[in-house]
Amino acid sequence: MLFRVDVAATEPLADQIAAQVRGALMRGELSPGERLPAARELADLLDVNLHTVLRAYGRLRDEELIELRRGRGAVIRGDADAARLRLVELARHFVREAHRQGLGEDEMVAIMREAWT
Repeated sequence: MLFRVDVAATEPLADQIAAQVRGALMRGELSPGERLPAARELADLLDVNLHTVLRAYGRLRDEELIELRRGRGAVIRGDADAARLRLVELARHFVREAHRQGLGEDEMVAIMREAWT
């Protein structure tokens, strides 16, 4: 898997790294049990701070997509669900766009209910 970051982008670097892992999972480029690069190795490769990579890996762990194991590094969880991940990403996109348009939570929920029918 090839990682890239855009230092000029408004999106934080850790978010960019985490998004690339999510995208690779959704596209089937990563599969359960597969190991991600060591944090230090990836930081050197991308020329970013080690803590940036650790923050990205921490988010992915919190989202239950990877396991962080001492001595084994970051590994895609066996129960990582690419289909569900795709829905979560679509929901995130929806929420970001709704915020850009100034919508509140109640309005977002109303739109989702409308779409449900």
